[in-house]
Amino acid sequence: MPVPITGGNIAAMTIQVEKTMALYPGTDMIVFSELAMHGPLHACAAEDPRADEAVFQALAAKHRVWIIPGTYFVHREDRTYNHSVVINPDGEIVGRYDKMFPFMPFEAGVAGGSDFLIFDVPDVGRFGLSICYDIWFPETTRTLTSAGVEVLIHPVLTGTTDRKAELAIVQATAVMFSCYVVDVNGLDAGGVGRSLVADPTGNVVHQCGQVTEIFPINIDLGLVRQVRAEGANGLGQVLKSYRDRNVAFSTYENGGASTYLDSLGPLVPMPKRR
Repeated sequence: MPVPITGGNIAAMTIQVEKTMALYPGTDMIVFSELAMHGPLHACAAEDPRADEAVFQALAAKHRVWIIPGTYFVHREDRTYNHSVVINPDGEIVGRYDKMFPFMPFEAGVAGGSDFLIFDVPDVGRFGLSICYDIWFPETTRTLTSAGVEVLIHPVLTGTTDRKAELAIVQATAVMFSCYVVDVNGLDAGGVGRSLVADPTGNVVHQCGQVTEIFPINIDLGLVRQVRAEGANGLGQVLKSYRDRNVAFSTYENGGASTYLDSLGPLVPMPKRR
């Protein structure tokens, strides 16, 4: 759905929740895009995040549905974070997450989080959350799936020319880690839509266009478990192969320090070419 640049999107999001539940009353979970509540500007960070969250807590309880209301900038301890919550059908916040990898150097001033978010949907399966640029770092998904995550919820707000590459990463992540990836993009202020859901074989379950869509998706966690046990299309059993590896990855030792990586210089905007 559209994400306005000046924020103030909660009323429109509320309408989308009501519309979704009217059209598809059997919906179990609703996911919005990155920065859906208040837009992409730091100046439009949530002034009263608890009040904003309470709106979606009430909607979740009213409709007995899980809601992930996208993300929003919050100021905390003199820092700005790109933050999200997961709300269960009782209207309770069961987890909070700060985006780990702000899109540097373009999101200068945004701090990265350090804690993962994993939550269980009773009688369904295990879910994890990552935000936009996080997925470009497979270590994040590796950590989640090694803890049993079967569905990766991935709100984004991408309007850049690398959206095509990002969609390829979504499919690759799904098959590499034998999980569903639910990639939800916004429109207008920084988003070009084309939301995509990929299954654990890497196939596209559904891809949206560049217009507002409410797209219901049925996911089969039995397929996740089958692929993890038998391999995608009966072939590579990647999680078990990783578990049984004989190699230690030196790049992850000493906090990932590397002489070569250090030689690349600081994160700075691309200079103009003459």
